[in-house]
Amino acid sequence: MSNTWTPTSWRDKEISQVPEYPDLSVLESVEESLRSYPPLVFAGEARRLKRELGEVAEGKAFLLQGGDCAESFAEFHANNIRDTFKVILQMAVVLTFGASSPVVKVGRMAGQFAKPRSAPNEVINGVELPSYRGDIINGIDFTEASRVPDPNRMVRAYNQASATLNLLRAFAQGGFADLHKLHRWNLDFVNDSQQGEKYQAMVQRLDETLNFMAACGITSDNVPQLRETDFYTSHEALLLWYEEALTRQDSINGKWYDCSAHMLWIGDRTRQPESAHVEFMKGVDNPIGMKCGPTMDPDELIRLIDILNPENEAGRLTLIARMGHDKVEQYLPKLVRKVKEEGRNVVWSCDPMHGNTIKADSGYKTRPFDRILTEVRKFFEVHNAEGTHGGGVHFEMTGSDVTECLGGAQAITEDGLSERYHTHCDPRLNGKQALELAFLIAEELKEARGEQTSALAEAS
Repeated sequence: MSNTWTPTSWRDKEISQVPEYPDLSVLESVEESLRSYPPLVFAGEARRLKRELGEVAEGKAFLLQGGDCAESFAEFHANNIRDTFKVILQMAVVLTFGASSPVVKVGRMAGQFAKPRSAPNEVINGVELPSYRGDIINGIDFTEASRVPDPNRMVRAYNQASATLNLLRAFAQGGFADLHKLHRWNLDFVNDSQQGEKYQAMVQRLDETLNFMAACGITSDNVPQLRETDFYTSHEALLLWYEEALTRQDSINGKWYDCSAHMLWIGDRTRQPESAHVEFMKGVDNPIGMKCGPTMDPDELIRLIDILNPENEAGRLTLIARMGHDKVEQYLPKLVRKVKEEGRNVVWSCDPMHGNTIKADSGYKTRPFDRILTEVRKFFEVHNAEGTHGGGVHFEMTGSDVTECLGGAQAITEDGLSERYHTHCDPRLNGKQALELAFLIAEELKEARGEQTSALAEAS
């Protein structure tokens, strides 16, 4: 990191995808308040996540990152947090058991409030207003008053993130995540599905294993790993006034950490090397991510890696590929190959959601589930062919029984989208679809592990 970096140095760089606040004095007052608030996460937790992501980079673990497309104030409820947490736990168990791989669990939760938009304004019935940019910035109602950016929303977002984190910590460390409670994690609407049946069959096998371990004296009473889990939070570091206000200097090592979340990422629209977002992110010592779309140039990628991870530290940087199902084979291999040739230590993760968004004839924005699965498969195929490690997935999902993504075993149709289309921004997988995705990934990881084992056997 350059010695000239400070938490405010991003203000001298060109910035995009942020609002124009009408009253800067209100913005400054909110920033001052947030600077006095307690950190939402702690530097030691961020360091621990970086170590675990280092294991992912080396092919010894797998990253599971998921949650809401954009958290909202209106849908803030303990049950929604619990149910999304349940689905992520289920997916992690499927991956751990099916692929024999430790899983690092990171939620798009407790801070994913701001969203980049393809256009600054939108038009409905001839009326043009500023685009909705997430509840931390403005309101979703299509009225002139609602769409005015309001800095005070940052305080409400902080309070909601704090409450969400408290609940997540209680779930992760208070016994809810005990492996002996696997049956209780299933959601009612998932139970009576093909995925629910597969999950219950797997739970039966795990119960037998746990009973055997208990007979040997290994229980959740004497092995904390059986009753607790590590769970981390993440969001796109888009609204830099908020991120700067929650950045703190660690008293132990003197480094700066963005204490709004354990992990932050840079979006595909804000990753320019000289941009404000890259400037800010290069100076915080959190593990960070960066979205890589079809327009990413291999040489520019190396330049960005060297800016964001100059010490080539394993676990520091996660590259999140979001190509689209029909572009993976064309654009991903050259990026993977370049990073490998240059010897850069990164985690490669697959975002199969953002490149596969379409508009249905009914007018709803949606994502066909078969395209999501296709991108995941091709992601692993590319890494297998290049001799690299496909280390994770990054997806938008919810524990609610929504109908926002087409297809899957549930066979959601275009006509069915309107039944329970609740998202404030982008379409999300529901619990059934998320579990279906987990079983697919477990099979891909098993297959990749088998190929690696065969290659090692031949080499010896």
